[in-house]
Amino acid sequence: MNSITSTIGFIAAILTTLSFVPQVLKVWRSRSAKDISLGMYSLFTLGIAAWLLYGFLIDSWPVILANLVTLILAGSVLVMKLKFA
Repeated sequence: MNSITSTIGFIAAILTTLSFVPQVLKVWRSRSAKDISLGMYSLFTLGIAAWLLYGFLIDSWPVILANLVTLILAGSVLVMKLKFA
């Protein structure tokens, strides 16, 4: 993979991963997740876990790193949904 392709991959990974930070902070600060869909976050978290496994299988660091951090963030929202809702 050339450097421009890797750079675009890392930028995409950073942006999509960071997009979960405001949601995590909002739920944490408000201690409320009543408006968050349990079904959506359950399926999304499972999908991210599958992407992480895929990243390991193809040995792709942009896929691995982005999905590892996203799994932690989305998993946090899921746990808070179960705890605070």
